[in-house]
Amino acid sequence: MYILGINATNIREGGGVTHLVELLKNVEPEKHGFTKVIVWSNRTTLGKVQDRDWLVKLYNSQTDGSLLKRTYWQLFHLKKEAKYLGCDLLFSPGGMDVSGFKPMVTMHRNLLPFELVEVWRYKLSMSTVKFIILRFFQSISYKGADGVIFLTRYAQNSALKVTGLLKGSIAVIPHGVDRRFFIPPRSQKSVSDYSVEKPIRLIYVSSIEPYKHQWNVVEAVSALRKNNIPVTLDLFGSSYSPSLRKLQLSMNKFDPFNDYVKYHGVVEHGYIHKEYLKADIAIFASSCETFGQILIEGMAAGLPIACSNLSAMPELLGDNGVYFNPTDPKSIEVSLSKIIFSTELRSKKSFSSFQSAKQFSWDKCSDDTFKFLKSCLENFYRKEG
Repeated sequence: MYILGINATNIREGGGVTHLVELLKNVEPEKHGFTKVIVWSNRTTLGKVQDRDWLVKLYNSQTDGSLLKRTYWQLFHLKKEAKYLGCDLLFSPGGMDVSGFKPMVTMHRNLLPFELVEVWRYKLSMSTVKFIILRFFQSISYKGADGVIFLTRYAQNSALKVTGLLKGSIAVIPHGVDRRFFIPPRSQKSVSDYSVEKPIRLIYVSSIEPYKHQWNVVEAVSALRKNNIPVTLDLFGSSYSPSLRKLQLSMNKFDPFNDYVKYHGVVEHGYIHKEYLKADIAIFASSCETFGQILIEGMAAGLPIACSNLSAMPELLGDNGVYFNPTDPKSIEVSLSKIIFSTELRSKKSFSSFQSAKQFSWDKCSDDTFKFLKSCLENFYRKEG
């Protein structure tokens, strides 16, 4: 029986926190040979992780500090502490580990550093520098790891083009989707049943970033309105300041009176499923996604989906949506028109995507992850003799 250490010092917000919380909530580690799990992270993240009899949560001021402080602690303290506490394996789901502990398994969480076309959307900025640094250090982590978990085959292939073949084991283990997002598809109405007073509500949930292309969606929706199609667009998500300014310029240009485009900012993840209840069609216009958690949540919400044809999205959505080029407002407009004017298409796609979303389960994600961790541990000791 083994002790698992989890280096979650770089897990601070968003999907990384959700994954850690759900991973530990939905697993029985003894089933996979682990009697104890020790997690190092910051105070906020640890506070969100459910207490379990077999779980030890460890915090110190350096794990709550800056990136430099966290990296220093990993370099000079984590390995020693993990050995002292009897850890047999270290799992670093944040994508980067500099502790030198062996055996170690990590995760590929951020595709952006591995796709320079997407990085250059940030132009000459500190973000661009950060992504290039991450590309370097994450590549080193993957090459030195005894196992790497990828979230999609697309992400795996993109990363391996940069790193080359890895010496450790590889697994593709998608995230799950919370049960609260599952809303059976609603009966679809004819476009003639909508009006300016009761419009077709489009929803796009995602951070405002250069590769999310919200401004192109705004332009496409404006074109629909000019053709007397009664649509509104609700945007939700955090924002990168230069991209938010670009979105606001687009909104001022195409909807100067704020009639049909609304940016609502951040909505707590625990409540966002309620917004899907108010919507008729979901849009996802990203050009770079490691997984596309928001896409899966839209599928589970029983909505017909107009989706980007780039990155990992076709792998996740399959034939269950209508695709467009997210860099081309006209392509977005055409796809939205297609789905809006066909009640049959909306009914078919919403039902099939809802059914497809059921394959993404946190129970399965947790089970597959711990199976993989155990196999990497056993492979390491087998090689060590």
